[in-house]
Amino acid sequence: MNNLNYNFKNPKLLELALTQSGADAENNNERLEFLGDRVLGLSIAMLLYEMFPNEHEGALAQRHAVLVSSGTLSEVASELGLVGKIRHGHMTAGRLKHVMADAVESILGAIFLDGGFDAARETVFKIWTPLAKKDLTPPKDAKTALQELVQQSGIGMLPEYEFLEHSGPSHSPVFNVRVSALGKQAIGNGTSKKTATAAAAAELLRILKDN
Repeated sequence: MNNLNYNFKNPKLLELALTQSGADAENNNERLEFLGDRVLGLSIAMLLYEMFPNEHEGALAQRHAVLVSSGTLSEVASELGLVGKIRHGHMTAGRLKHVMADAVESILGAIFLDGGFDAARETVFKIWTPLAKKDLTPPKDAKTALQELVQQSGIGMLPEYEFLEHSGPSHSPVFNVRVSALGKQAIGNGTSKKTATAAAAAELLRILKDN
């Protein structure tokens, strides 16, 4: 696989990571995705802690939200050449980005099981370091930046945030937040409503800037 730089001792783990539930309801990548999400989150936190020794927690959190967002994950999926390699059922074009993002997390979960955390972290560092270096300016709070962007546009209402149903086990829930502004929407998730809101704002900022 392009740019992954990891050889699986158990290739079936990679095959499972690339199988979406729409293709196989029993043997799919949902559990690997759950695991890989945690592996990615900790690895990115370690990467940012090392790269930006003088930044405070808030700035690091904003960088983290962007780097683990579905937009960044789908970008990574394209760089890895995952398009066409993921087994999935029928879906809309808009759903493809999320399936690709989920597959990236699933692959990281598979690497963790196959080679341990150090191998997974090394993979994350290789792929995400260039992404983290794209903008070395300490980021503005995503919610504030989004609100300022909307206000500068002079059109539309201020961003509206909606808390969706959370997922995951009761002892470790994952919160989901949808934000709407300027005719666009984005969903973010995190281990708290605060981090999920920040992730949603960061993702919508990326979408609006791309457009």
